[in-house]
Amino acid sequence: QRCLQKDPKQRLRDIGDARIALDEVLSGAPEPSATPATPIPVPMWRRVLPWAVAAAFAIAFAGLAFIHFSQTPPPVPAEPVRFDIPMPPKTSFVFASGFNISPNGRELAFAATGPDGTNSVWIRDMGSSEARPLAGTESGADLPFFWTTDSKYLVFQQSGVLKKLDVSSGVVHTLCDVSPAALGGSSNRDGVIIFGQGDGGLMRIAANGGSPSPLTTLDSSRGEFQHVLPSFLPDGRHFLYLRVSSDLAKSGIYVGSLDVAPGKQDSKRLLATTLAAEYVPSSADPNKGQLLFLTSDGTLMAQPFDARRFEFTGDPVPLEQRVGHYINGGEFSVSIDGILVYRAAGASTESQPKWFDRQGKIVGTLGNSDVYYFPALSPDGTRIVVGRGAAEYQALWLFDSSQGTNTRFTFGSADVANPIWSPDGKRIIFSSNPSGTWDLYQKLASGAASEDLLLKSNENKWPSDVSHDGRFLLYYALNSQTQTDIWVLPLQGDRKPFLFLRTPFDELNAHFSPDGHWVAYESYESGRDEIYVRPFDPESSAADASGAGAKWQVSYGGGALPLWSADGKALYYLTSDAKVMEVGVTTSPTFQAGTPKFLFQAPPLAHIPALRATGRYTIDDKRFLFISPTGQGSQAQDQAPFNVVLNWQDMLKQQQ
Repeated sequence: QRCLQKDPKQRLRDIGDARIALDEVLSGAPEPSATPATPIPVPMWRRVLPWAVAAAFAIAFAGLAFIHFSQTPPPVPAEPVRFDIPMPPKTSFVFASGFNISPNGRELAFAATGPDGTNSVWIRDMGSSEARPLAGTESGADLPFFWTTDSKYLVFQQSGVLKKLDVSSGVVHTLCDVSPAALGGSSNRDGVIIFGQGDGGLMRIAANGGSPSPLTTLDSSRGEFQHVLPSFLPDGRHFLYLRVSSDLAKSGIYVGSLDVAPGKQDSKRLLATTLAAEYVPSSADPNKGQLLFLTSDGTLMAQPFDARRFEFTGDPVPLEQRVGHYINGGEFSVSIDGILVYRAAGASTESQPKWFDRQGKIVGTLGNSDVYYFPALSPDGTRIVVGRGAAEYQALWLFDSSQGTNTRFTFGSADVANPIWSPDGKRIIFSSNPSGTWDLYQKLASGAASEDLLLKSNENKWPSDVSHDGRFLLYYALNSQTQTDIWVLPLQGDRKPFLFLRTPFDELNAHFSPDGHWVAYESYESGRDEIYVRPFDPESSAADASGAGAKWQVSYGGGALPLWSADGKALYYLTSDAKVMEVGVTTSPTFQAGTPKFLFQAPPLAHIPALRATGRYTIDDKRFLFISPTGQGSQAQDQAPFNVVLNWQDMLKQQQ
């Protein structure tokens, strides 16, 4: 009541007086009247003391409050947020080209085959549910593409030309010719673009185009045959890249520099791996972030990395399990602010050999889901040799349709690749690298003996076909100056190999016609892979391998992996977007080719331009055997969504 008096003279002046009054009531003093005539007298000392105590308490509390609130409380780690981004309806993801989130994290670009069967780069705003194909990228989704650092352009390869597309305006700019095809790249803020090659070192070019110049050179003493998938570090002068060697134990991630001559780049390996890695800066210090990389079992690891000193500063921590990879690229992408996008391993790596009829209908399946490569059908059509194993090129296996069995054919730790049959079906010839270089070996198809060395040299080489009379073996070999060349190894006499074709361009995957007078092969001489046919005569072929003389172009608009029909009246090949084509041919009195005819769309794993080997297929004229992703039909598995993870860096802080 006293606190509510209107007359200031009758109203208590502070909380100290009120407390004293309340104490008096509680101690038994008379209760004040509702409207006292005069205020209760309070001694001066009792008035001053509460004020002094209150003031001292207020000062002390203010000091404590200042200390408390001036300190930043420890942040509460954010929980990871996970969600999926589905593929657009009626589209198929193109594994060979992959996907990339923009550096600013706002847009996801990915390669897909649209409802009309056209391969394009598609783009989706991360804040939208709609995706759209980018005009100008049609048939340009064959190879890995990448964003410029400002997130304004996509750089991609199309028909032997490196281009960049302004995502907002749709304008396409030509940068330069590329041969062989570009394999991944990166750009910096100073207008420098770097990219890998199918067979060679890294190249650099100005962001507005021009003539590319070498950035790195292959180290032949280490068996290197590719430098690919570079990515700039925060300073814009140094970059990470993958060196691929025929000896997989020497492959790994290295640090390069724009300021170092091509032949003098640092040879110290940062990380032993056969897959590319990606650096993600931290928000506190761009030079102290995480290096993301995949293990052989598909575990995505994050390891603290100092991008200024180029060294790890902590132990790796598992981030995600069963992340996919394709050839040398991991199926993950990270924006600068740490938005992680990846695809699960089962969506791309698990596969099965499947038979397709001429209309593209699946008419048979071999074995169980696994990872398969290089199928080859025996001459009698009853057995198939195929690479199999979660580790690339781990071993060859034999499937016997007559007995319904499948058995392992090669053993040991060396890699194996490109198996082919002898015409009598008694031997299998293949490449292996126990000494670090890919050499040619053969083994009895019965498995009754160990493999024998057929040809050893300083160049990496892979077999492609044996003539029907068993006299000659075609193989292609890697040369640091002329890319891949086609050679002939006589299987009788002194077995001295001779060149069939050597030009400045790639030539590979050569096959004899059934009569042995013609060789079909693929070449990059036009700026993209096309199919050509040349006559074969052991005498003239050995004398002139320069590319001069008669030849006929069979494909137009791109072609790879040619195969002859059993009667020699047709050639089959694949286009860059994995369409199976058939061309009628006559070989007497001279060679003539008809108009290519489309048969059906091959499964997504059928053609991989980056390697042009794992996509091999085999035929018996009525059926085509392809390595196809596991799933119902050839396209259903390509609908697997993109997995998105936010706040994964906070999760790492709790583990490190």
